[in-house]
Amino acid sequence: MALANKYNLFVIEDAAQAIDSFYKGKPLGSIGHFGCFSFHETKNIQCGEGGMLAINDDRFFRRAEIIWEKGTNRAEFFRGEVNKYGWVDIGSSFLPSELAAAFLYAQLECLDNIQTKRKTLWNRNFKELEILKAKGISLPSFPDFSTNNAHMFYLVCSSLEQRSKIIEAFRRNNILAVFHYLSLHKSPFSQNKHDGIELLESDRYSDCLLRLPFYNNLDLNNKHISIISKVIADVN
Repeated sequence: MALANKYNLFVIEDAAQAIDSFYKGKPLGSIGHFGCFSFHETKNIQCGEGGMLAINDDRFFRRAEIIWEKGTNRAEFFRGEVNKYGWVDIGSSFLPSELAAAFLYAQLECLDNIQTKRKTLWNRNFKELEILKAKGISLPSFPDFSTNNAHMFYLVCSSLEQRSKIIEAFRRNNILAVFHYLSLHKSPFSQNKHDGIELLESDRYSDCLLRLPFYNNLDLNNKHISIISKVIADVN
């Protein structure tokens, strides 16, 4: 933010997965000029699709509202600030349906309970799976200045070969585990735009990161973790 302010730049926080997460005591999504949250079905609270734009700079509030209102000043009209409304800017139809909004709002009301259960599940996963370190598998870690919102539980395998074997062993035991994002510089869109420099850490996580099943309704007795631990232990 200091750099952005120095050079007259604007910061848009990608806080898609970051609800109930904090950096040095500040909620993620509140640090930049804008914060973008996702309510996709894979997130801690969700309504299938959709998201939220947090406006952290008053300069942008009016235009954001107009864009949200299909390019009109309709919201100002309903607040009695203008005597009629019309199209004043670009915009689109970003409003969720009432059904989706109600479904999401109920989860917002219960966010503390949802997060308590997710964190309990996450901590039990971590405790049960620490034995995997002996197989060269890394578990999640967090610096002191950050918090864990229990969005996902992942492993970092020692190699692409090890991860592939684990995924296949899971599949034989009716467990779905998936890898995460692929390196952007190796995507079809970016290949002819990349300067060719090696991005070793990006490639390592693309090859080795594995997401385990993790969602709010997992059984707290953690039987699935015992099965997962055994399956991985049997992989050479």
